[in-house]
Amino acid sequence: MRVIFMGTPDFAEASLRQLIADGFELCAVFTQPDKARGRGMQTSFSPVKECALEHNIPVFQPTTLRDPALLNEIKAFQADIIAVVAYGKLLPDELLTSARFGAVNLHGSLLPKYRGAAPIQWAVLNGDTRTGVCTFYLAAEMDAGDIIYEEETVIGEMETSGELYDRLKVQGAALLSRTLRDIDAGVAPRIPQDHTKASYVTRLGKELSPIDWNKTPREIVKWICGLQPWPVATMELQGQTVKVFAAAYSDQKTDSAPGTVLSGGEKGILVSCGGGTALYITELQAPGKKRMSAADYLRGHPLKR
Repeated sequence: MRVIFMGTPDFAEASLRQLIADGFELCAVFTQPDKARGRGMQTSFSPVKECALEHNIPVFQPTTLRDPALLNEIKAFQADIIAVVAYGKLLPDELLTSARFGAVNLHGSLLPKYRGAAPIQWAVLNGDTRTGVCTFYLAAEMDAGDIIYEEETVIGEMETSGELYDRLKVQGAALLSRTLRDIDAGVAPRIPQDHTKASYVTRLGKELSPIDWNKTPREIVKWICGLQPWPVATMELQGQTVKVFAAAYSDQKTDSAPGTVLSGGEKGILVSCGGGTALYITELQAPGKKRMSAADYLRGHPLKR
């Protein structure tokens, strides 16, 4: 089966490596243009490009997919299917029909829930107990095509978005490979989505970082977990904005206003939440310092009374 693969981050790289390992013929890889990253602003390749070059697969990095010459070049590959995983660009209608079996996508949620960007992170942020991955046929509307397969998984109570992401990229890679095999064999299902149940999510930003202490302890815990590894939750502590990486539940009750630091010790820093509840901040990072347990932080920064 001749495959054109389109993807950019490590989530997509896992799928590309799976397809290579499973013997699919990768005739071309499309990924986002190289970007300058890091403090030195050095140009770096996407994980997908690194993988493609490693396996001598032709790489294309167009700034637009609407160039007629590019479309003709894609058609010339005579691919059986286009597989898309976190590419970062919408495919024009002409491209969707340029391969024999069209184009399929691997998505990090159980559609139609969480169409759009960052579905894995929003599942954690919203306190969902279950999520999954699915494959579907690409259509003109974003993430609205017919479902092929979906696989569900449980979200751990303290599982971060980063941890869930790492699990789903492996699970998704296997599902994409299965999908392509079954499409080639003519046994893949095609199930229309219920568009009335669709929900949409957007990319994360640093404006989401400050913790809202008026929320319940569980909502705050899921917020902290959901914002890892980026942009990371924050709180104000002794005149500084610190990053918060972990928290633990407490049975403490309080009349103090939400956000009040109540005490500190080996269990962490106890902070009041909404509804007269409280939770422990157990891991944090102060400006210019390393990430550390709250107990270690308190040894060098005792709480002011």
